[in-house]
Amino acid sequence: MTGADRRAAAAARHRLLPEGRVAGPMPWVIAIMMFLTVLAAASGLGLAAAVQSVGADLAGRATIQIVEANADRREELSGAAARLLRKSPDVRAVRPVDPATLADQIRPWLGQDAASGDLPIPALIDVELTPGATAAKVQRLNRALAALSPRIRVEPHAAFLRPLGSLLTALGSLAAGIVLLMALATAAIVVLAARAAHDSHRGTIDVLHLMGATDVQIARLFQRRIGLDALFGGLLGFVTALLVIILLGTRLAATGSDLLAAISLPWTSWLILVLLPIGGVLLSTLAARWTVLRSLGRLL
Repeated sequence: MTGADRRAAAAARHRLLPEGRVAGPMPWVIAIMMFLTVLAAASGLGLAAAVQSVGADLAGRATIQIVEANADRREELSGAAARLLRKSPDVRAVRPVDPATLADQIRPWLGQDAASGDLPIPALIDVELTPGATAAKVQRLNRALAALSPRIRVEPHAAFLRPLGSLLTALGSLAAGIVLLMALATAAIVVLAARAAHDSHRGTIDVLHLMGATDVQIARLFQRRIGLDALFGGLLGFVTALLVIILLGTRLAATGSDLLAAISLPWTSWLILVLLPIGGVLLSTLAARWTVLRSLGRLL
């Protein structure tokens, strides 16, 4: 085969359909679908990271409450509890909460009465436990502190945020389901577009068959065209979604909330998001190839 023949064969393999690279509404529909898919995936990944981060931070923390109306007795119990906790092998750190700091924190809800002394405020001690078996350690601390006074309570931090963790997990699962539905919808759009393109080129396909072209060669023309359209739409939707994610990230950081700040994307999540448009192109190409080959098989 001469050089001219090889160039002609290569040109034939890379030939596109007559409509060109980007034609019709399909690239724009794919761009919208990719935009929504990336946003849903980023939401699910961010919520999963938040659940993991919050769970890791709060798993080994607890608050000791001394619920005693008498201020002198409350202070005495607080000191005794702190000494007991520092001697416990289950406790890594003990940090009594300053009553003035606690009064400042509850003043927005209780007003100036919070610091007047007329309203009894429980004494609080923040405790950081040693790693592992948090539930068993909390039970041991409960028994030890109950021996001092029945008015001393142990409140593990994880118990307060367990409902919130369940909610975040459910929202993450919902986001994963949305990503799956978006993928199915994209595949359906490609199937419809491939069928429409096949029907509009029925005459050209008959001529190609008469010239000796195989079904695989004809399907390659369709899948290449639809693949390029999907690449254009996928990149457009991905870039737009990326800008929205960055904008929302800056707004979350500006709130100053530790809980909202936990909703972040590690590098593995960014890698997954980058792979979404690539997966969209592969899905569109395979769906187009399967659709055209099936339609060509029905013509025989």
